[in-house]
Amino acid sequence: MSVSDRKKKQIIEAAIAEFQEKGYAGTSMDRISERAQVSKRTVYNHFESKEVLFHEINQFLVDQVNSALEIPYDNTKPIREMLMELGWAEGALLINPCFMNLARMVMSETIRDPALAADMESRMTLQSDFEAVLRRATEEGRLSVDDPAVAAKQFLGLIKSRGFFPNLYAARVPDRAEIDKIIAESVDMFMAKYSKEPTRAG
Repeated sequence: MSVSDRKKKQIIEAAIAEFQEKGYAGTSMDRISERAQVSKRTVYNHFESKEVLFHEINQFLVDQVNSALEIPYDNTKPIREMLMELGWAEGALLINPCFMNLARMVMSETIRDPALAADMESRMTLQSDFEAVLRRATEEGRLSVDDPAVAAKQFLGLIKSRGFFPNLYAARVPDRAEIDKIIAESVDMFMAKYSKEPTRAG
C-alpha cells in the first residue's frame, strides 16, 4: 500500500469514527484530520468536502452489500442450499461489528437526508442479482415465482426484519446462532411458498 493510500485509509477510518460519535452535522474536517493524524491539506487532497468523504463511506457500505450477494445460479445445487448461501452472504455482514456500526452511522444520516437515501438505494444491485437467480430457477421449473422482484424483496425482507433492523436500532450485533436460525426459517417460509422441490434438503 502506498503512502497516499495509507493516508486515505486513515482519513476514512477517522471519518467513520467521527460520524459515529458526532453525526454528520457535528463532524468537522478539522476533527477528522486531527483524528487521522494527517494535515488538513492532506484530507482535502483526497476529499474536497465533508459531503464527498461521507459519500465515499456510503459507497464502501453499498459495495460490501452488493458484493456479498454475488452468488451465481447453480442448477446442480438444491434450491434450499442456494437460498441458505444467499442468506448467509448477507448474514455474514450482520454479525460483523464493523459493518453494523458503519450501517448504523449511514442509516442515521439517510433518515435525516432523503436525497442521500435515494442515492444509496439507486446504487444497490443486490436485489437485481437475486432476482436473476429466482428467474433462472423459475425458467427451469424449480421455483414457481410470478414476480422475481417481489419475491426477492420478500426473502431479503424476512432476514432484515429480524436480523438487521432490530439490531441496528438496539445498537447490538447478533450472534451466529441467532442469524442462522433467522436464515433457516426465512428459507423455509420462502420454499413453502415458491418451491417445486422438497422444503428440506436430503
